[in-house]
Amino acid sequence: MTVSVRIRQDYSSQELRRLASRSKDANQSRRLLSLAAVLDGLSRADAARMGGMDRQTLRDWVH
Repeated sequence: MTVSVRIRQDYSSQELRRLASRSKDANQSRRLLSLAAVLDGLSRADAARMGGMDRQTLRDWVH
């Protein structure tokens, strides 16, 4: 059973992508892009895979 997780709406997915492109930290960029993908409706598993991390790791950030 899939449980919906609330994501802060301070930034849109476009804003997160813009921040990711400006970041000099590759890990931070990957995290931002994964969160943007979740905001766009991608599953947590797919967004985590895209960012090179476990689904649980991404889930821990999305609170």
